[in-house]
Amino acid sequence: MNVGFIGIGAMGKPMAQNLLKSAQVQLYVYDVNAAAVAELVAQGATPCQSPKELAEAAAVIIMMLPNAAIVESTLTGEQGLLAAGKAGQTIIDMSSVAATSTKKMAALAQAKGIDYIDAPVSGGVAGAAAGTLTIMVGGEDAAVQTVLPILQLLGKKIYHVGASGAGDSMKVVNNLLLGINMAAVAEALVLGTKSGLDPKVMLEIIKESSGRSYALEAKTANFILKNNFAAGFAIDLEYKDMELAMETAKSLDVPLPVGATAQQIFAMAKAKGLGREDISAVIKVWEELVGVQVRE
Repeated sequence: MNVGFIGIGAMGKPMAQNLLKSAQVQLYVYDVNAAAVAELVAQGATPCQSPKELAEAAAVIIMMLPNAAIVESTLTGEQGLLAAGKAGQTIIDMSSVAATSTKKMAALAQAKGIDYIDAPVSGGVAGAAAGTLTIMVGGEDAAVQTVLPILQLLGKKIYHVGASGAGDSMKVVNNLLLGINMAAVAEALVLGTKSGLDPKVMLEIIKESSGRSYALEAKTANFILKNNFAAGFAIDLEYKDMELAMETAKSLDVPLPVGATAQQIFAMAKAKGLGREDISAVIKVWEELVGVQVRE
C-alpha cells in the first residue's frame, strides 16, 4: 500500500520509521525540514516536494503536525493535499488539535469523497519508537476499519471512540489530566523534600499508596531523580494541549479551575525558558521558589 507521511518531527520520525519496516508499505514523505526528509529517504522512503505531490501518490495519508493552523495549510491551497486528493483516499490526522478544527477539515475532505480520521496518540517519543502508542480514533467505522492495519504498525492499543473529532476530544481530556497530575507531583515532591523526606523513599511509598499516578511513576525515577529533562513530552506541547482543553471547556461552558491553575504552572515554566524540556521540569519552578532541590 502506498502511504504518505507529513510531519517528520520528534514523534513523526520514529512513527514513519516503523511504517518503513513493513514490507506492505511503500512510504512517501514530505516535510519542510529537508534534512529530516533526507534521513528517511536514506532508509527507503520516497520524497515529495509538496503535500499535493504526496496526495497524488498515496492512498492513505498520515499527518503528524504541531498545530491546527499547520494542519489546515497542509490540506488547503494550491499545493495542499486536497488539491490532488481524490475519492477513496483516507487522511489520518494524528496531530493534537481541537475537535472543532478536525470537524472543519473533515467536512472539506468529505466534500471530495475523502475519508478523514482523527487519531491523536499518547505514549511519547519512546512509544512512537517502540510502536506501542495508544491511539484514540474518531471517524466513520468503515473508514477506521480500512486503515486499522496501518494504525497497528504504529500503536499497541487502538480505541475507536466515536465520530469525527472524538479522538481529539479524548486526547484533550487525557492531556488535561496529565498536566494536572504532573503539576501536583512537582508540588508534592518539593513539599516532602522541604520537610526532610528522601525523594527516593517518597517515590517508593507513594507508588504503593493512594497518591500514585502515571506522572509520578514515569517522570520521577526516569527524569526528576536523574536530573534528566532532555527527552520526553515537552512543556511547550503540554501547555498547548492544556490550552486546547481550555478552549474546549469555554465552548461547552464547562469550568476547569484546577486545569487552569495547572496550566499557569506550565506557563511559569515556559517563562523560565523550560519549554523544550520534559514536562517533569516544572519541578524546577517550585525548587527555585522554595529553595530545595529534589533532583540528584
